[in-house]
Amino acid sequence: MTDHAFTAEERRAVYRVIDERRDMRKFSPGTMMPDEVLARLLAAAHAAPSVGLMQPWRFLRITDGGLRRKIHALVDEERQQTAAALGTRAAEFLALKVEGILDCAELLVVALGDDRDGHVFGRRTMPHMDLASVSCAIQNMWLAARAEGLGMGWVSIFDPVRLGELLEMPSGAEPVAILCLGPVPDFPDRPALEIDEWTYGRPLSEFVSENRWE
Repeated sequence: MTDHAFTAEERRAVYRVIDERRDMRKFSPGTMMPDEVLARLLAAAHAAPSVGLMQPWRFLRITDGGLRRKIHALVDEERQQTAAALGTRAAEFLALKVEGILDCAELLVVALGDDRDGHVFGRRTMPHMDLASVSCAIQNMWLAARAEGLGMGWVSIFDPVRLGELLEMPSGAEPVAILCLGPVPDFPDRPALEIDEWTYGRPLSEFVSENRWE
């Protein structure tokens, strides 16, 4: 342990929020989030690391009910196409609840900014580090939301071109996530996809090797 470590209680809280974070789909309808809480979550996201300090993230808060319904329609259309692509698991997939767009208290769309191509530092050989940086921001928000007792779900089944057009994004910008945020009935003790018997997480030991790929 170093002089820079947090206290044991503080460390337990950090590891607990990581362990209890869940990708939420079920939200409590008709609820609201105080503006100051949303501000804290956005600040947590903005504090994320980014390659070359490029800060490629952009957050669009969706407050128009009609626009929210149009976003839901885009997601539902892709949901049907995803089911068709799954073949024999189509019906099983359609039975899953995969988003809470119409019920969540807050809806955000996270996008890559249209000015990121000017950033070379850290991206010359790995240009996808802009997406990695945005993912760090989303994870920061996810953990902060769980610490606040709020659920968050990352919706990724949508056509990015059509969503970008719907939100009048400039050329070069790219939506990467629809985030559902708000109070939830409860937090399950394991991932929803495990509870629904869609798939199961694998142990850490399968993902760690030493010196070479195993």
